[in-house]
Amino acid sequence: MSTQGQIDFYWRPGCPFCMSLERSLTKLNVPLNKKNIWENPADAAHVRKVADGNETVPTVTIGGTSMVNPSPKQVVAVAAKEFPGLVPDADGAAKGFRNKLRRT
Repeated sequence: MSTQGQIDFYWRPGCPFCMSLERSLTKLNVPLNKKNIWENPADAAHVRKVADGNETVPTVTIGGTSMVNPSPKQVVAVAAKEFPGLVPDADGAAKGFRNKLRRT
């Protein structure tokens, strides 16, 4: 479970899916608390717990919600629900997601 007002982004070096999701969320100004699962056994254990025993990344935990390999739109929607106001322009990002990514 993530800390209040924090989006925990579990990743590992060399993961193209992690890099893609991080790039998209950064364009949307989504604040991330990055956790490298290869550097911290507790972070790897958390990912295994929510990913059916696998170390599947990216895994994102927002409040009481964990998502394995989510889309940027899913992350924004859950962040807006769990921590209103954390993600700048979350409503606009959720509604015009593709256009928002293209403009940045």
